[in-house]
Amino acid sequence: MPGKTPNSNGKEPVENGGYPGSKDIEMKDDASSIKGKGKKGGKDTDEEMTVVVPMSKKQSSAPPSNDADGDVNMEDTEKEGEAKVDPVAQSVSDIKSNFALLDRAVALFDARFTLRALRSVSSIRQRLTPDILAQVIAETFPASSTSGDAAKHLLTALDRGNTTLGRQSSTESESETEAKASAKNGNKKEAKDIIPEIDIFLGILVQVYLYDSKQFERGAEFSSYLSDRIRSLNRRTLDSLSAKVYFYYSLFCESIAPLPPSPQSPIIALRPTLLAALRTAVLRKDIDIQSSVIVLLLRNYLLMSHINQADLLVSHTQFPENAANNQVARFLYYLGRIRAIQLRYTEAHEHLTAATRKAPSSMCALGFSQTATKLLLVVELLMGDIPDRATFRVASMEQALHPYFLLVQAVRVGNLEDFETTIADHADTFRRDGTYTLILRLRQNVIKTGIRMMSLSYSRISLRDICIRLHLGSEESAEYIVAKAIRDGVIEATLDREHGFMKSKETGDVYATREPTEAFHDRIRACLALHDESVKAMRFPMNQHRLELKNAQEAREREREMANDIQEGDLDEDDLGGDFDGI
Repeated sequence: MPGKTPNSNGKEPVENGGYPGSKDIEMKDDASSIKGKGKKGGKDTDEEMTVVVPMSKKQSSAPPSNDADGDVNMEDTEKEGEAKVDPVAQSVSDIKSNFALLDRAVALFDARFTLRALRSVSSIRQRLTPDILAQVIAETFPASSTSGDAAKHLLTALDRGNTTLGRQSSTESESETEAKASAKNGNKKEAKDIIPEIDIFLGILVQVYLYDSKQFERGAEFSSYLSDRIRSLNRRTLDSLSAKVYFYYSLFCESIAPLPPSPQSPIIALRPTLLAALRTAVLRKDIDIQSSVIVLLLRNYLLMSHINQADLLVSHTQFPENAANNQVARFLYYLGRIRAIQLRYTEAHEHLTAATRKAPSSMCALGFSQTATKLLLVVELLMGDIPDRATFRVASMEQALHPYFLLVQAVRVGNLEDFETTIADHADTFRRDGTYTLILRLRQNVIKTGIRMMSLSYSRISLRDICIRLHLGSEESAEYIVAKAIRDGVIEATLDREHGFMKSKETGDVYATREPTEAFHDRIRACLALHDESVKAMRFPMNQHRLELKNAQEAREREREMANDIQEGDLDEDDLGGDFDGI
């Protein structure tokens, strides 16, 4: 259709500074000139000039093929214009493009470039193969470099130990003749050593490939070598890379049989390595390694059900305030799980709520969001609250939270029979999520909820009816449960033991109390805390404030010298370079 443009879906920039959907600008002068050229007898028309462009030999010798109707077939010309991209060469170039970022990170001592290189691992990992990694290693490490041992370890982990180092890539082969000519003339350049950051980055790619190919034992052995090499290097520019190495090292040990919580699991043997790394990181103030190792140790203790040791670790260590947002979210989740097991539900609810808010919104972190939300729902039920129904309507979590939705329905109504049926039907799911033992504690909450619903519905109800509705064993157990609910403040009622009934008190207006104000205050406090943490999490260039202070100091010195010159009479208005008419 004329006057319409195809939908660009936001990928192409909008011209003329407009926005999608804005009106097009009418080009009246151009349109009239085009129409005027088409008419021979039109008024005020310029003389037409025809430019003849000679055809090249290639075009004249190979004309485009015509179809049956005489039209030109454009498919062949489009195929000739498209350059075929080799996926292997593209993967190699994508990996090598991160080396420049690592060089800049070392030169400027700025960890942002290292983090940018690590973010590209997720897009590269789908294309990783042993041949691609071996080609990158062979083209990166020269044969005469001092880091040849590191390259051999990388190739051995990939079963490519026979690969020769110092191979020339396709882009470097063009300048090979120039290098030889310069060598003959005496301009021979020494082979440049590879910085350790590139070596460790390639080691992380090898770890990723071994983990995706489920070679856990080989990956654990290679990760042990990589962690030893990191400790021997002792470079602050390796902090972000070292944290990732320890992360995959822990994953390898968790996946090797016997699996946790077996006492013979390899993750127990990993603890001394992680604790030594934590001590060194605290002394050197390495925020990345410190936050990552604390999270890995908490995960290690929880997998082995060592809750007391995890609590001791939290009490004797201080999680860094400037840690990455992802590590903070993981730490808050594990801390919330520890507090929930310790029956400290209020603290667990605060930590888990903060963890779900800090969780990334991308689909890559969907599993973490689902796991944290499941535990948060159980903690809310244990606190006596009913979760919001909108939580279960999120498209990305609706299917995963369906068993918990049935559980919430049973607790909300106070139906003990439906509660036990839900647990029996979805016991495997709850065990896999690690919430089964916490859900078993909800039986008393279901009974209390049922009693509270009956106290709101009836002004007086007999203990026998309570026993029948809640499916209790006897009236004595119903009497004890009602008395405990009155003592805990769950319901406002009185118990008549002689006549065997429960009499409810009249409920007052909740808005006349301080509860709405306290809830509003809690929400404001959560928003302010989120704002403060967001400001703290912002990253800035290293030592930028020192440069600003230096420039400001130089400017003050220049102003002081200029003021002294003016007082002494050495400068006048012309020397200052301006007309002071407005003063």
